[in-house]
Order: sequence, then structure tokens, then C-alpha cells
Amino acid sequence: MLDITLLLKVAGIGILVVVLSQVLHKAGKEEYATLVSLTGMVLVLVVLVGQLGELIDIVKAVFGL
Repeated sequence: MLDITLLLKVAGIGILVVVLSQVLHKAGKEEYATLVSLTGMVLVLVVLVGQLGELIDIVKAVFGL
């Protein structure tokens, strides 16, 4: 079952990254905006990889692997 906190974490990171990126673009700091976007993607991937590890452990336990 999908945990709602995971969804809220990813959505929160996404909203924050979009806002910061837009502010930096408007200020003419495109390099920093790109860096913020990449950092946001890395953060989301780290969160998802942790959850993927838990999913793999659950599948192993269910199938006795």
C-alpha cells in the first residue's frame, strides 16, 4: 500500500524546487536554477531508492527468497 507520507514528501520537494527554480530564472540566475532542479531530482531519487529497498525486502519475504 502506498504510504501517503511518501507522496507528500515527493510533492513537497517538487513544489519547492519549482518555486525556487522560477524565482532564480526571473532573477537571471539560470545556472543556479538548473542546480536547484538537479538537486531536487537527486533528493527525490534518494527517497524513492530507500522505498524501493523496502519493497524488495517485502517481495523476498513473501516469496521466501
